[in-house]
Amino acid sequence: MPRTLIRPDGADRSQSLGWIALWWMETFLVHGPGDVRGEPVKIGDEFGGFIVDCYLLDETGDRLVDSAFFSRPKGCDKSGLGARLALFEAFGPCRFAGWAQGGEKYEFLGQTYVYEPGEPMGRSVVDPMVRIMATEEGQTGNTYDTVYVNLTEGPLSVLKAQGMDAGLTRVKLPDGGDIVPTTSGAASKDGGKETFVVFDETHLYNIPRLRNMFSTVSRNLAKRKKGAGTWYLETTTMYAPGEESIAESTYQLAGNILDGKFRGRKRLLYDHRGSNLVDLSDREKLAEAIEEAYGEAMLWNSVEGIIDSIFDPRSTIQDSRRYFLNALVEGSNSWLTLEAITNATLGYPEKWGDIIKDGDQITLGFDGSLTNDATALVGCRVKDNLIFPLLIQERPDGPEAKNWRVNDKKFDAAVCLAFKRFEVVGFFADPPYWLDWVDKWEREFGERLMVSGSRESKISFYTNRDSAMAHALQRFKIALYDKRLKIIPNRRLIRHLQNAQKWVRARGLEVIGKESKNSPRKIDGAIAATLAHEARAKYLMVKDEKKKPDKASFVPVKAR
Repeated sequence: MPRTLIRPDGADRSQSLGWIALWWMETFLVHGPGDVRGEPVKIGDEFGGFIVDCYLLDETGDRLVDSAFFSRPKGCDKSGLGARLALFEAFGPCRFAGWAQGGEKYEFLGQTYVYEPGEPMGRSVVDPMVRIMATEEGQTGNTYDTVYVNLTEGPLSVLKAQGMDAGLTRVKLPDGGDIVPTTSGAASKDGGKETFVVFDETHLYNIPRLRNMFSTVSRNLAKRKKGAGTWYLETTTMYAPGEESIAESTYQLAGNILDGKFRGRKRLLYDHRGSNLVDLSDREKLAEAIEEAYGEAMLWNSVEGIIDSIFDPRSTIQDSRRYFLNALVEGSNSWLTLEAITNATLGYPEKWGDIIKDGDQITLGFDGSLTNDATALVGCRVKDNLIFPLLIQERPDGPEAKNWRVNDKKFDAAVCLAFKRFEVVGFFADPPYWLDWVDKWEREFGERLMVSGSRESKISFYTNRDSAMAHALQRFKIALYDKRLKIIPNRRLIRHLQNAQKWVRARGLEVIGKESKNSPRKIDGAIAATLAHEARAKYLMVKDEKKKPDKASFVPVKAR
């Protein structure tokens, strides 16, 4: 799916100040530095729809969006979008001033906008403080450069006569307020009275200094939230996994919302566009993927030019997919490639209920904790090596994590249901934290299992025994890369597979784990899938052994 759009609950574009925002931008703004410098801005449906969504209101006129996230490939004028919103926030009618009866007018610099009946009317922010964050000390960034061009060369430049002072490092607004480009060093020292902030290219906010800057400034917005309707915009290209950038955190928040894990009010506007094309060698498919990833931005980009950049031998495939297709690519220490995972899911829906049939022969894998991580029960259908999740629970983020605990009875019910519905021939589970439950499952179902996870137990498979676990992981990886293993594309399961990092133990044994001990990235689903797959492999070996003729009863016959 090329575009993922998350909008707040109650979103109704007829209740938005975004329509007057579009008129205002196309009337008063011009393009910044570049080939079209100084030309009037024209906004298409895709970018315009995002702007309208930024200004969604509830029935009382309060903002629905407190943070907006816009993710596009390189060259999509994300910084220009940030500049246009910054200028509208500084000068335009960007806050609710009542519902129009019809015919009311907004006038600015000799131009008039007439409101439709029922449309929200706007007013300017009192004493606005618009901050534009830059990642490098001593640089103002592309967003502020566009702001500066508008205030010195465009229609808004006439505001100099009313007291506006547009400098290279700060803009003083004629009726009070400022537009300020800010680096991390100054973020904690300068006021803290922001009404709107642009965080440009947040995939680069991947070091403590920049993450702290984001936290400090976003907290400042709360100081004026009630009266000023404060909010912020993030723009980004795809993050690099494992760098713990701000963009990566927002992608995770969006994933939690899509997974139903987020319990608070949905105040995030999330708009991501990209392509998951893996093989870039087919020029025709690559052109389609580029158009899919860029969307409306193809109006000012060249497909052939982008293809030339991708085919340049100095560009890596991973960088090309990340920057030009806005695709997630695995880190250097990832256990599995995203290409292999994606290929294994092709042709399968996320819900497996109509695919896995009652009575199918399956194996199970289980891994988890009780309070501080995740727990997963995963199945593997014997006949075709199809991996599917029966139940995955994850510790939530935020305050709810404090007293969270896995619903162990729900996992017991899921195990019992699996044995009732399917012919379970193998079940491997990592027993720490779940010893009592594993013992219970052993008593109830052990006689039905055809293979054993260890010498001590039919079910117990200790993943901390590096040799056995390394062989199971190698078997899973080889089957995946040889395209002999298929995976139901469940969001949580896929994320766990993507999160798994490879680690080398003694004697060169490769196992998996998180990138760090306290990482919030869950991998329990990956381990459970590996155990289910290993149980299947052991069962097939036992099955093959039974097919061999009994050597003791074999009687040779003399040939005549």
